Amino acid sequence: MVKGIGMNWKTLLAESFHYNYAVADKLMDLVNDSELNWKPATGSNWMTVGQLLYHIPEACGMCCKGFVTGDWGMPSDTPPSVPPASEGGSMMPTAESMRAVKSVAEAKERLAADKAVAFEMLNSVSEEELDTRIAKAPWDNMNFCLGRRMLEMVSHLQQHKGQLFYYLKLMGKDVNTMNLWGS
Repeated sequence: MVKGIGMNWKTLLAESFHYNYAVADKLMDLVNDSELNWKPATGSNWMTVGQLLYHIPEACGMCCKGFVTGDWGMPSDTPPSVPPASEGGSMMPTAESMRAVKSVAEAKERLAADKAVAFEMLNSVSEEELDTRIAKAPWDNMNFCLGRRMLEMVSHLQQHKGQLFYYLKLMGKDVNTMNLWGS
């Protein structure tokens, strides 16, 4: 069993939530509704901007809720559509099967709602639970503490925030490192 490291998870997570949701929101401001169907021209299985803007608000708070409550947003009797990763399967849907937002405003509303869920979940658990309660993910069998799992979801949000940044660069937008880091 891998436990936490005796740190102040609540402060770390709260600061991480505030910062990363704010930067993601600012990056979303740089997208126009007319660009929601854009995706990189080379390669395969790329999300459109609209699909990415739909997924970003699922990257952190929704997953934190899954770790805290066990509610991953699916009925408990729903069979997995593919074998779990531990059995050689992949939980990743193809880009073509992913949902997309209809507007940037919708994405920003969803992001604000996901941020509220992240804080609701953080406020519903104690510092001790964050440090000692083991939280399993549907995609792996690792025994990590709840605080680490929630921090991994911040990393998930950061990853897709970075993806949006590079999409904006590829679209020819005038963005730089300061946009990526929220300045």
